Amino acid sequence: MHGRPRKPLKQEDTSALSAKTQNLRSLQSHFLTNHHNRVYTKEALDVNAKLVENNPEWHTAWNYRKLAVQHFLSGPDSNPDYVKSILDEELRVVESALRKNFKSYGAWHHRKWVLSKGPSSIDNELRLLDAFQKADPRNFHAWNYRRFVTELMKRSDEDELKYTEDVIGANFSNYSAWHNRSILLSNLLKRKAEGYFPEENVLKEEYELVHNAIFTDPDDQSGWFYHLWLIDQTVKIDAPLLVSSWPSHGSSLTLQGNKCLHGSGLSVLNCTLSDVGKFPVILYFSQAVEGINSSTVTVKSEVLTGDLVWKPISTNNSNTAQVWVTYLNIGDIEPQLSETYSLEVSLGHSKGIVSSSGYHYGHPTQISFKLGIQAAYEEPAKGQGEKMASWNDNDFQSIEHYQESEAIFSTDQLTSENDHNQTTSIWCAEAIVKEITEFRELLSESDCKLGKLTLARLLTALDSLPSTYAKKMAHAGEVIELYDDLMKLDPTHSLYYKDKRSLTLLHKITSTRETLLPYCHYYKDATESIAGHVCLRLQNLSLSRIGCIENLLWVQTLDLSHNELQSIEGLEAMQLLSCLNLSHNNFGSFTALAPLRLLTSLKVLNISYNKIGSHSIDTRRYLCSSPLSHTENFAWDRFEILAGSFSATKFWEAFLIFDSLNLTELDIKGNEVADENFRLFLVKVLPSLKWLDGEKLC
Repeated sequence: MHGRPRKPLKQEDTSALSAKTQNLRSLQSHFLTNHHNRVYTKEALDVNAKLVENNPEWHTAWNYRKLAVQHFLSGPDSNPDYVKSILDEELRVVESALRKNFKSYGAWHHRKWVLSKGPSSIDNELRLLDAFQKADPRNFHAWNYRRFVTELMKRSDEDELKYTEDVIGANFSNYSAWHNRSILLSNLLKRKAEGYFPEENVLKEEYELVHNAIFTDPDDQSGWFYHLWLIDQTVKIDAPLLVSSWPSHGSSLTLQGNKCLHGSGLSVLNCTLSDVGKFPVILYFSQAVEGINSSTVTVKSEVLTGDLVWKPISTNNSNTAQVWVTYLNIGDIEPQLSETYSLEVSLGHSKGIVSSSGYHYGHPTQISFKLGIQAAYEEPAKGQGEKMASWNDNDFQSIEHYQESEAIFSTDQLTSENDHNQTTSIWCAEAIVKEITEFRELLSESDCKLGKLTLARLLTALDSLPSTYAKKMAHAGEVIELYDDLMKLDPTHSLYYKDKRSLTLLHKITSTRETLLPYCHYYKDATESIAGHVCLRLQNLSLSRIGCIENLLWVQTLDLSHNELQSIEGLEAMQLLSCLNLSHNNFGSFTALAPLRLLTSLKVLNISYNKIGSHSIDTRRYLCSSPLSHTENFAWDRFEILAGSFSATKFWEAFLIFDSLNLTELDIKGNEVADENFRLFLVKVLPSLKWLDGEKLC
């Protein structure tokens, strides 16, 4: 274990082990007989005690002791002294078992259960814990039990915080002590205990404390984890914020014949809506929230024809989500050439929107935009407009003039309303800048990988602060270089660094209109009906993870080809997405494509030249945050009819993905799964399909 080679046992050791095994089997057999016959005599308990002392991890043996205790306590002679003697005996047995193995889950759990039963003395518990923690100061079982005991004793968080400081002072390489300190300090800060407010004064002292550990031994990881927690405490905002929306505040949109839309805040793209007459409104929060409904979010407009229903966009079918969408039913409005309608979306003026961590949304916000409806959109003549979507470089041209981008993207939609307290923001910036200076100095003396990682996190944190205090993504280039260095310095964790690098790069690209424009392109041969069709092209960027979706709600055509993506977690927020290119990535299964099921506007999908079907078993299923599972609402009857004689085990996940889509174009060639049988299956599942793997269907 842990790289230590096994040594062959000597003959005498083998004999001793064999005798011990035989004795244990005899005890187990005797115990199981007593357990099945519900025998709770003193002799039976003695057999059980010997068993748990030899094998403290057998939960059935501990459960038997619980049944025995309950049997004794329910008897007619259950006076206080008798009850105490029973419980004290249990504590003695547990202590004996823990001395054999003080990392036994079952033993610690049983000790908690005994103490929770009543009149046992807890005075001895801290003394016992001290003995165990001296033997192994980082034993997290003992630390968990300590939190349980101190709560029973009503020992103050302040006293326990002082205890962690003493333990860290004796040995700062103690993960559990640092972790316990973070829990205690969180409680004290949350309730603003005396001496622990204002928060910035407390955190300054904590930075000094952890610096002593980090700078003494930069290679020891325990202090670094606590420092990461301190960074999070410095920059985090507890209450949820509305970080973006579609339509964006101040935008103007035009709906052509109740079908196609264009204008500022979306893009200069005209695109047929998937549901004629339904106009989406999207809210993107900083945290997952619940409580979005007509009483907490009001929408005022003369185009409304009925009550609005808000839907959470969540891949795990939860009622809590970062993204919420509703649809305005405007299908009955007669188009007027010069008529413009105003819409106002207001939230935060009443309570009811709550984050998953229990904090209320308390930032009154109003989003106003204009909507015009023009003359009916003319469908292309038969035989026209049937050209398949192309992703070739030659079919695109860059946006040459800055003015042309006015209708594409707005990055400062809600910041003026969402900036938190100015004094707090100034202190946050000063604290982060001070830490950056400290770690630059450390790295000038030592090429420490944890120092580089922490510096990257600090620079990212500084860039995430309101633009009043830091230029947007001013340090992104340096952060990317740090992650490049870390991938070389620490190849074991290169995938983690690559993900962080990808998120930083995307944040840099999407942070301003100037940085985004080079990735926005027109189609050269766009017809009049799709004049100004814009595609966001993020191909060939070595992306292993996608992010910054809050800045991309307006996107309808997205090219993520020739990257290193293994999942598309978060893409479900892009509710306007109509055309998507995911070709030449590293998708290993349909599990990674689960967010596609929520993209109701998706018409064109290219997932060619990936690795789907390369493994008979989906080994990446549980690497995704919301894997497809057998608990899904699965239309087995329809699936069996469509699958017919095809392999059900091969196609059921594909059915879960594609059955909810209304695709007209799909490209899946270059994947192991894409044989002729699978193509025939897709044609059945997707009756709206017109193009498959570049070929027009009859």
